[in-house]
Amino acid sequence: MGRDAGRIADEVVSHLAGLVGAQVTMTLEIDADVPAGVPDHVVRTITENARTLKFKSQGFETE
Repeated sequence: MGRDAGRIADEVVSHLAGLVGAQVTMTLEIDADVPAGVPDHVVRTITENARTLKFKSQGFETE
């Protein structure tokens, strides 16, 4: 995934950002279906990592 994000930045975003007056926003959404549920320690790890990476929003939903 990291390689792909770099390619997107190089091959798409950089061309748009180079245009005069352009304001470019890139959004990443992560969706995971875990039928057995996510263990508490994994939720804590992901939540802390998302905070450290300065995600604007994050959370877990239950069905």
